[in-house]
Amino acid sequence: MLIGGLQQMTLLDYPGQVAATIFTVGCNFRCHFCHNPALVLPEKFGEGLKTEKDVLDFLRARKKLLDGVCITGGEPTLQKDIVEVCESIKDLGYKIKLDTNGLRPHIIQKLMKKDLIDYIAMDIKAPWNKYEQVVGVKVDLDKLKQSVKIIRESGLPHEFRSTVLPGLHTAEDIIRMAKQVKGADAYYIQRFRSEPELVNQEFVSENKFLLKDLEAIRNEIKDWFKVCKVR
Repeated sequence: MLIGGLQQMTLLDYPGQVAATIFTVGCNFRCHFCHNPALVLPEKFGEGLKTEKDVLDFLRARKKLLDGVCITGGEPTLQKDIVEVCESIKDLGYKIKLDTNGLRPHIIQKLMKKDLIDYIAMDIKAPWNKYEQVVGVKVDLDKLKQSVKIIRESGLPHEFRSTVLPGLHTAEDIIRMAKQVKGADAYYIQRFRSEPELVNQEFVSENKFLLKDLEAIRNEIKDWFKVCKVR
Protein backbone atom coordinates (compact mmCIF):
# COMPACT_ATOMS: atom_id res chain seq x y z
CA MET A 1 0.00 0.00 0.00
CA LEU A 2 1.26 3.47 -0.88
CA ILE A 3 0.89 5.46 2.35
CA GLY A 4 1.45 9.19 2.06
CA GLY A 5 0.71 10.11 5.65
CA LEU A 6 -0.50 9.01 9.07
CA GLN A 7 -2.49 11.20 11.43
CA GLN A 8 -1.76 9.66 14.79
CA MET A 9 -4.99 10.68 16.50
CA THR A 10 -8.28 12.26 15.46
CA LEU A 11 -11.67 12.71 17.09
CA LEU A 12 -13.25 13.91 13.83
CA ASP A 13 -12.53 11.43 11.03
CA TYR A 14 -14.29 8.39 12.53
CA PRO A 15 -17.60 9.29 14.23
CA GLY A 16 -17.69 8.18 17.86
CA GLN A 17 -14.19 6.72 17.82
CA VAL A 18 -10.72 7.84 18.78
CA ALA A 19 -8.87 6.97 15.61
CA ALA A 20 -5.73 7.19 13.53
CA THR A 21 -6.03 8.12 9.86
CA ILE A 22 -4.04 6.52 7.06
CA PHE A 23 -3.72 8.60 3.88
CA THR A 24 -3.21 6.50 0.76
CA VAL A 25 -1.54 7.83 -2.39
CA GLY A 26 -3.26 7.89 -5.78
CA CYS A 27 -6.73 8.78 -7.02
CA ASN A 28 -8.84 8.12 -10.12
CA PHE A 29 -10.56 11.53 -9.85
CA ARG A 30 -9.12 15.01 -10.38
CA CYS A 31 -11.63 17.08 -8.43
CA HIS A 32 -10.84 20.75 -8.96
CA PHE A 33 -11.35 21.66 -5.30
CA CYS A 34 -9.38 18.77 -3.75
CA HIS A 35 -6.97 20.05 -1.10
CA ASN A 36 -4.72 16.95 -1.16
CA PRO A 37 -2.91 17.28 -4.51
CA ALA A 38 0.15 15.52 -3.08
CA LEU A 39 -2.01 12.40 -2.66
CA VAL A 40 -3.79 12.73 -5.99
CA LEU A 41 -1.36 13.91 -8.66
CA PRO A 42 1.45 11.46 -9.58
CA GLU A 43 3.91 14.29 -10.24
CA LYS A 44 3.42 15.50 -6.65
CA PHE A 45 4.18 12.16 -5.01
CA GLY A 46 7.16 12.70 -2.75
CA GLU A 47 9.67 10.32 -1.25
CA GLY A 48 8.25 10.51 2.26
CA LEU A 49 6.07 7.42 1.94
CA LYS A 50 5.50 5.40 5.08
CA THR A 51 5.85 1.63 5.08
CA GLU A 52 3.04 -0.69 6.09
CA LYS A 53 5.32 -2.08 8.79
CA ASP A 54 5.82 1.37 10.30
CA VAL A 55 2.08 2.01 10.36
CA LEU A 56 1.21 -1.41 11.78
CA ASP A 57 3.94 -1.09 14.43
CA PHE A 58 2.47 2.27 15.41
CA LEU A 59 -1.03 0.82 15.65
CA ARG A 60 0.22 -2.15 17.64
CA ALA A 61 1.79 0.19 20.17
CA ARG A 62 -1.37 2.34 20.46
CA LYS A 63 -3.97 -0.39 21.00
CA LYS A 64 -4.90 0.94 24.43
CA LEU A 65 -5.29 4.52 23.19
CA LEU A 66 -7.11 4.15 19.87
CA ASP A 67 -10.42 2.55 18.91
CA GLY A 68 -10.35 2.69 15.14
CA VAL A 69 -8.51 3.43 11.92
CA CYS A 70 -9.78 5.60 9.10
CA ILE A 71 -8.40 4.73 5.66
CA THR A 72 -8.69 7.65 3.28
CA GLY A 73 -6.84 9.12 0.34
CA GLY A 74 -6.46 9.71 -2.43
CA GLU A 75 -8.71 6.76 -3.19
CA PRO A 76 -7.98 3.74 -0.95
CA THR A 77 -9.76 1.18 -3.15
CA LEU A 78 -7.05 1.66 -5.79
CA GLN A 79 -4.49 0.03 -3.49
CA LYS A 80 -3.77 -3.50 -4.67
CA ASP A 81 -3.29 -4.82 -1.14
CA ILE A 82 -6.17 -2.97 0.54
CA VAL A 83 -7.72 -6.28 1.64
CA GLU A 84 -4.50 -7.58 3.19
CA VAL A 85 -3.80 -4.31 4.99
CA CYS A 86 -7.34 -4.21 6.39
CA GLU A 87 -6.96 -7.80 7.57
CA SER A 88 -3.76 -6.86 9.41
CA ILE A 89 -5.45 -3.87 11.05
CA LYS A 90 -8.47 -5.94 12.08
CA ASP A 91 -6.15 -8.61 13.53
CA LEU A 92 -4.90 -5.89 15.89
CA GLY A 93 -8.46 -5.40 17.13
CA TYR A 94 -9.28 -2.09 15.46
CA LYS A 95 -12.49 -0.95 13.82
CA ILE A 96 -12.02 0.38 10.28
CA LYS A 97 -13.70 3.27 8.53
CA LEU A 98 -13.25 3.49 4.76
CA ASP A 99 -13.52 6.74 2.80
CA THR A 100 -14.19 6.24 -0.91
CA ASN A 101 -15.32 7.99 -4.07
CA GLY A 102 -17.33 4.90 -5.01
CA LEU A 103 -15.79 4.20 -8.39
CA ARG A 104 -14.70 0.66 -7.47
CA PRO A 105 -17.82 -1.03 -6.08
CA HIS A 106 -16.34 -4.52 -6.42
CA ILE A 107 -13.64 -3.63 -3.89
CA ILE A 108 -16.19 -2.13 -1.50
CA GLN A 109 -18.25 -5.29 -1.76
CA LYS A 110 -15.21 -7.52 -1.24
CA LEU A 111 -14.22 -5.67 1.93
CA MET A 112 -17.78 -5.89 3.25
CA LYS A 113 -18.08 -9.61 2.53
CA LYS A 114 -14.88 -10.21 4.50
CA ASP A 115 -16.21 -8.09 7.41
CA LEU A 116 -13.20 -5.80 7.13
CA ILE A 117 -14.94 -2.45 7.46
CA ASP A 118 -17.20 -1.15 10.20
CA TYR A 119 -18.13 2.27 8.83
CA ILE A 120 -18.07 3.63 5.28
CA ALA A 121 -18.23 7.14 3.87
CA MET A 122 -18.72 7.94 0.18
CA ASP A 123 -18.31 11.32 -1.46
CA ILE A 124 -21.07 12.48 -3.79
CA LYS A 125 -19.31 15.00 -5.99
CA ALA A 126 -22.14 16.32 -8.15
CA PRO A 127 -25.53 15.53 -9.67
CA TRP A 128 -25.05 12.57 -11.98
CA ASN A 129 -25.30 14.71 -15.12
CA LYS A 130 -22.49 17.04 -13.92
CA TYR A 131 -20.13 14.47 -12.44
CA GLU A 132 -17.44 14.55 -15.11
CA GLN A 133 -17.38 18.34 -15.07
CA VAL A 134 -16.70 18.34 -11.33
CA VAL A 135 -14.27 15.40 -11.03
CA GLY A 136 -12.28 16.21 -14.17
CA VAL A 137 -12.27 12.72 -15.71
CA LYS A 138 -14.57 10.32 -17.56
CA VAL A 139 -16.81 8.46 -15.11
CA ASP A 140 -18.80 5.23 -15.21
CA LEU A 141 -21.97 6.42 -13.47
CA ASP A 142 -23.30 2.88 -13.19
CA LYS A 143 -20.41 2.02 -10.88
CA LEU A 144 -21.11 5.03 -8.69
CA LYS A 145 -24.79 4.15 -8.49
CA GLN A 146 -23.89 0.56 -7.66
CA SER A 147 -21.70 1.74 -4.79
CA VAL A 148 -24.50 3.91 -3.43
CA LYS A 149 -26.84 0.90 -3.49
CA ILE A 150 -24.28 -1.41 -1.87
CA ILE A 151 -23.56 1.07 0.92
CA ARG A 152 -27.16 2.01 1.58
CA GLU A 153 -28.23 -1.65 1.79
CA SER A 154 -25.16 -2.91 3.65
CA GLY A 155 -26.49 -2.56 7.18
CA LEU A 156 -23.21 -0.85 8.12
CA PRO A 157 -23.14 2.61 9.67
CA HIS A 158 -22.51 4.92 6.75
CA GLU A 159 -22.57 8.45 5.45
CA PHE A 160 -22.55 10.30 2.17
CA ARG A 161 -21.08 13.77 1.94
CA SER A 162 -20.71 16.50 -0.66
CA THR A 163 -18.18 19.31 -0.72
CA VAL A 164 -19.89 22.24 -2.39
CA LEU A 165 -18.82 25.57 -3.85
CA PRO A 166 -20.68 28.12 -6.01
CA GLY A 167 -18.20 27.78 -8.86
CA LEU A 168 -19.34 24.19 -9.45
CA HIS A 169 -22.66 23.70 -7.66
CA THR A 170 -25.99 25.49 -7.47
CA ALA A 171 -28.44 25.20 -4.61
CA GLU A 172 -30.54 22.94 -6.82
CA ASP A 173 -27.49 20.76 -7.49
CA ILE A 174 -27.07 20.18 -3.75
CA ILE A 175 -30.69 19.09 -3.42
CA ARG A 176 -30.27 16.75 -6.40
CA MET A 177 -27.12 15.23 -4.86
CA ALA A 178 -28.99 14.60 -1.63
CA LYS A 179 -31.84 13.00 -3.57
CA GLN A 180 -29.36 10.58 -5.18
CA VAL A 181 -28.68 9.06 -1.73
CA LYS A 182 -32.07 9.66 -0.11
CA GLY A 183 -32.77 7.28 2.76
CA ALA A 184 -29.12 6.89 3.79
CA ASP A 185 -28.04 7.02 7.43
CA ALA A 186 -26.38 10.40 7.12
CA TYR A 187 -25.73 13.13 4.57
CA TYR A 188 -23.33 15.98 5.17
CA ILE A 189 -23.05 19.18 3.17
CA GLN A 190 -19.41 20.20 3.41
CA ARG A 191 -18.53 23.84 2.86
CA PHE A 192 -15.55 24.24 0.54
CA ARG A 193 -12.42 25.56 2.19
CA SER A 194 -9.63 27.03 0.14
CA GLU A 195 -6.05 25.91 0.63
CA PRO A 196 -2.78 27.30 -0.77
CA GLU A 197 -2.55 24.17 -2.93
CA LEU A 198 -5.50 22.58 -4.72
CA VAL A 199 -5.63 20.11 -7.60
CA ASN A 200 -6.83 23.03 -9.75
CA GLN A 201 -5.07 26.19 -8.63
CA GLU A 202 -7.73 28.33 -10.33
CA PHE A 203 -10.01 27.46 -7.41
CA VAL A 204 -7.71 28.80 -4.69
CA SER A 205 -9.62 32.11 -4.58
CA GLU A 206 -13.05 30.55 -5.24
CA ASN A 207 -16.01 31.88 -3.25
CA LYS A 208 -17.80 29.86 -0.58
CA PHE A 209 -21.50 29.36 0.05
CA LEU A 210 -22.82 31.38 2.96
CA LEU A 211 -23.57 29.17 5.96
CA LYS A 212 -27.11 30.53 6.16
CA ASP A 213 -27.75 29.44 2.57
CA LEU A 214 -26.45 25.94 3.23
CA GLU A 215 -28.60 25.71 6.37
CA ALA A 216 -31.64 26.69 4.32
CA ILE A 217 -30.87 23.84 1.90
CA ARG A 218 -30.35 21.44 4.81
CA ASN A 219 -33.81 22.31 6.12
CA GLU A 220 -35.28 21.22 2.78
CA ILE A 221 -33.63 17.80 2.78
CA LYS A 222 -33.11 16.92 6.46
CA ASP A 223 -36.12 14.59 6.66
CA TRP A 224 -34.59 12.33 4.00
CA PHE A 225 -31.90 11.11 6.43
CA LYS A 226 -31.41 10.06 10.03
CA VAL A 227 -28.67 12.70 10.27
CA CYS A 228 -28.23 15.71 7.99
CA LYS A 229 -25.79 18.48 8.85
CA VAL A 230 -23.66 21.24 7.39
CA ARG A 231 -19.95 20.85 8.06
